Amino acid sequence: MSSTPLSYKDAGVDIDAGDALVERIKPLAKKTMREGVLAGIGGFGALFEVPKRYKEPVLVSGTDGVGTKLKLAFEWNMHDTVGIDLVGMSVNDVLVQGAEPLFFLDYFACGKLDVDTAAAVVGGIARGCELSGCALIGGETAEMPGMYPAGEYDLAGFCVGAVEKSKILTGQNVAEGDVVLGLASHGVHSNGFSLVRKCIERAGANLPASLDGQPFREAVMKPTRLYVKNVLAALQQHPIKALAHITGGGLLENIPRVLPDALAAHLTKGSWPQTELFAWLQKTAGIDDIEMNRTFNNGIGMVVVIAADQAEACAATLRGLGESVHTIGRIAPRGQGAAVVVA
Repeated sequence: MSSTPLSYKDAGVDIDAGDALVERIKPLAKKTMREGVLAGIGGFGALFEVPKRYKEPVLVSGTDGVGTKLKLAFEWNMHDTVGIDLVGMSVNDVLVQGAEPLFFLDYFACGKLDVDTAAAVVGGIARGCELSGCALIGGETAEMPGMYPAGEYDLAGFCVGAVEKSKILTGQNVAEGDVVLGLASHGVHSNGFSLVRKCIERAGANLPASLDGQPFREAVMKPTRLYVKNVLAALQQHPIKALAHITGGGLLENIPRVLPDALAAHLTKGSWPQTELFAWLQKTAGIDDIEMNRTFNNGIGMVVVIAADQAEACAATLRGLGESVHTIGRIAPRGQGAAVVVA
């Protein structure tokens, strides 16, 4: 057995690359700073003070990843937007309880650290935090030789938000006759990519050059829409009863999560447009409308439930803020039927 001392470099870990990445991350994170941050990136733990404007703050947390969308990021060398997806998955979830996202932490793991790739990913994370008014105050970059194939990595994120105890959205006051508004998605977002990849594989060389006015790859990889600032503004002005972030499980499985057991959402087929991207996915996969609404967001990334006499005013506010809003259905008694019906 050799007596030669071993080092991190012998194990395949590049400490210098890690230091270089930290220096590139710091100015990106600095752009996301907001009230409440006491200590951010660089320490063993980040410090955050809940803003004093909250009288009875309740903390709301969310964590998620990006899923197999990362496989396309590796294959197509498109790393600058998956960080926005990572933030979107968590901040949009926190928003559903009526909470304002306060801070975010990320976890980036790879076999061998490529500083340019990691900086592109974290740049997307910082951009997502900036667009959501959420501070990027910490995270972890783990270089683990032998754990990941060359050129691949994994991502996870964690968000904490706050909401006044009296303003938590539970959905329990949703009532028959309430209106269901749908806020348009940017595309597939970050769920359903196992099927997306199968569709790309099935199409082979016959992939469309463009969809919805964008090159094919850009249309597929378009990042998750961040609804936070616009929906928080609408919550300040309108008595929204419930919100649902349309992620894995689509419209059919996410809307019931915010409805009382005795009620169902009756959605009107054709009340929102199907984009070229979703039409291509449906045709290529050969699946029916039910599976489209269960597998993908199918064009609706966030659902708002509000009383009928307040719906148009709320929709107008959201449109004025830049959202594409559709009246997609109403709340009805559930009876013995499904929790979501699209007809």
